[in-house]
Amino acid sequence: MTPEPSAAPPTTARTVFFVSDGTGITAETFGHSVLTQFDLRFRQVRLPFVDTLDKAHEAARKINDACAAEGRRPIIFSTLVKADLSDVIRKSKGLHMDLIQTFVAPLEQELGVMSTHTVGRSHNIVDSEEYKNRIEAINYSLAHDDGQSHKNLTAADVILIGVSRSGKTPTSLYLAMQYGIKAANYPLIPEDFERDRMPTALHQFKAKIFGLSITAERLSEIRNERRAGSKYASMENCRYEVNEAEKMMKREGIRWLSSTAKSIEEIATTILQEIKPNRRDY
Repeated sequence: MTPEPSAAPPTTARTVFFVSDGTGITAETFGHSVLTQFDLRFRQVRLPFVDTLDKAHEAARKINDACAAEGRRPIIFSTLVKADLSDVIRKSKGLHMDLIQTFVAPLEQELGVMSTHTVGRSHNIVDSEEYKNRIEAINYSLAHDDGQSHKNLTAADVILIGVSRSGKTPTSLYLAMQYGIKAANYPLIPEDFERDRMPTALHQFKAKIFGLSITAERLSEIRNERRAGSKYASMENCRYEVNEAEKMMKREGIRWLSSTAKSIEEIATTILQEIKPNRRDY
């Protein structure tokens, strides 16, 4: 008798739970890094603030329900600190990956010190200097977005330049929120190209300047989403602006990169390596 062919692998998304007693950012960040190594679709479910037994049992029920409905074990990334809460999730019908236990236990043995096992400790920074610096950097970056202000550029850690819609604003805010970096950004516009020089306010801060470019094709796509059919978004204009901006940055000796195929995280890391702002810790 000829055996039946094996079933094709499921095409529906695999469910992934991020379970945390805090915001879940740590679990998500680590989980995303791991999951990107697999060319599969994932349905992501966030379960933050699981800080009581009742909430842990509720989270476990959601995991078990997903397993029953889909016929496959969900994947669980957990950063629960308290052992009793973690045990509840561990007994659920999912593939359980406990990030706290994986890393804290070996460190306790190596350091010869027990961890505090304090819930939410990684985000309990409201009164810390680091938190205040980040808030200050966010306010600074917002005030100096898109060339709004020339004031206090001396305080900037980095000044981003590039044509409109090349990624300056999201990169500035990412640097501020993630690293406490005060980032100003300035658009390079046709008037700058006609004068054949950077905005006057930036000349004395060249050491802090970093440029972003982008392919004309991608720039046209982005601009057409905002102003479809306009000269601003036309391929001809985008090609002109990108070419002129890159020529200017090369002539002025400005460090720059293309944001076309890079994530904000990659762009920010490159900027930090190149500019080396006066920050002790990231």
